[in-house]
This record gives sequence, structure tokens and C-alpha cells, in this order.
Amino acid sequence: MFVQRAVEAAWPKPSEAKGLVDVCVCTYRRPMLRECLEAILAQDVAAPFRLIVADNAEEPQARELVESIAAGPHEVVYVHAPAHNISIARNACLDAAKGEWVAFIDDDETPVAGWLAALLAEAKRGKWDAVLGPVNAVYPKGAPGWMKAGGFHSTRPVWVKGEILTGYTGNVLIRRAVIERTHIRFREEFGRTGGEDLDFFYRLRDWGARIGFAPDAVAYERVEEPRASLKWLMRRNFRAGQSHGSRLLASGRRAKSLPAAGAKAAVCGVGAVLTAPLPRARNRFLTRAAMHAGVVARLAGRTEIETY
Repeated sequence: MFVQRAVEAAWPKPSEAKGLVDVCVCTYRRPMLRECLEAILAQDVAAPFRLIVADNAEEPQARELVESIAAGPHEVVYVHAPAHNISIARNACLDAAKGEWVAFIDDDETPVAGWLAALLAEAKRGKWDAVLGPVNAVYPKGAPGWMKAGGFHSTRPVWVKGEILTGYTGNVLIRRAVIERTHIRFREEFGRTGGEDLDFFYRLRDWGARIGFAPDAVAYERVEEPRASLKWLMRRNFRAGQSHGSRLLASGRRAKSLPAAGAKAAVCGVGAVLTAPLPRARNRFLTRAAMHAGVVARLAGRTEIETY
């Protein structure tokens, strides 16, 4: 069943549907969208789910495609959420959701058949409020060997003292009751710079939410050729560092964190020099240095660069 909705300032909330999962995809003119949506609708999972697609383009470009795949047992909801600000699209998904769980996956990713079932199983096992899955990069033929070997575009959570402190929206399941209880939404000021998901999960954690990891909930992300470069990775890591720097600023830790981040950037720079003949190790040090440099830049007052 196909349903079209417009973005509304205050979406009326229906009663929580026990067991229902709203699988959300935010899109902006992405040619791989059909492959992503078809893989979601083909999920091997016992739980009922709806598919929500939020189109972030100025014109409702994805509507025809979404309508064309809407035949089947799962409700498909199309939301036009312009324009060119990913936080607007993510919030439109949250506003349209009505199930017990909300899942996010990117429009350039393809989940394995057991993706959703694995997220739900881990959420039940660990009684988590959110569960992350791995995102494995799929590289074009011309991508450098060091990049493929190191999986530089792949995504995993980061553990700090045995806990996951933040997350990402490329592959995640979230308990909707936690979102509604805390009234957390994605901040629009991060909708063009990126880092809106990092900020969202940090704030979710501040409210006491627990985040787990489901290693079998795999999604594959096709890396486009313009992104398969060291320059792009350096820019992405610098931006990620700026997002982390914003978190440190908000928590009042600037004085302590600035010299620490500077020292880490310097150490990574030295590591890059020492491993210069080894491209994989050298570029790992360089991208880490870029991240720490981003922290330094944000703590020093530089505004965040626009990614989107």
C-alpha cells in the first residue's frame, strides 16, 4: 500500500504499534535508491514493518519510484521533506513513524536478507534502546588497493571503556519510546555539515539510552568514484572531528581537550612519516590526524564545513 504525506510542523502521533518497525530511508537524488528499497522490502523477518522514504530534493523526484515498488504486504510511505538538509528528512521520518521501533539505513546501502531480523534479535537480547549494525564498503574497480584492504569507508561503532557512546544512521534500530520520551530530533544546523547523527546519539546517551551492536546486521555501501580518494577521506574525517569538537564545546571541556587533540594530531602525523612506505598504515595515520585536526579547529572557533 502506497501512502503519500507532506511534512507537518506537529505530526499527530498514533498509538504505538507493538512489534511494528518503521524502516526509514532519507534520499537525495540517489541512483541506487531502487536497489536499497527492494532489498528492504525483501527482508526475511517475522516482525511487521513499514517503509518510510523521505525525499530531501527540492522537487518530489523519488515519488514515482517509491510508488512503483509499493505493491506487496508492507505499507510504503512517501514523505516530501525539502530541501537539501538531511536533518529535515530524518525528522520527517521520525514524525511519520508510529511503530515500536525505528530503523534507519542510507539510500546508497543494500542490507543483507537477515539485516532487520538481526537488529531486532540483538535489541531483544541486550534490552538495548538502540542497536547499530556494520556498514561494509563496496569499492569501484579503480579504487586504490590500500583503501580496499583497509576498508576506509566501512563503518563500525567505537567503544569507550566497553560502551558505545554515540552512533550513526547508516545502519541502526532505535526504540521509538526513547525518542518520544526525550523529544530528541536531529538538529537542522548540522543538516549540511554532517554530524547530525553523531550529535543525536550523544544526546540520546545523555538521557540514559543504551546502545548495542549486531555484527550480523550487515549493510553494504557502494562507494562512488569521487569518494574513493584520500582527499575525500581527509575531508570527511576533518568534518567528523569538528562534530566531536562541538560536543566537547557543549560539555565545557575546551580547555582540557584542545591541547590533548593537538597532541594526538601531532602523534598521528609522526606515525604517517614513520610509515610512509606503507600506504595503508600511512593513510590510516593521516586520516586520524585529520580527525584530531578537526577537533582542534572546532575548539579553536572554526565553524563546521558543509559536506552536503
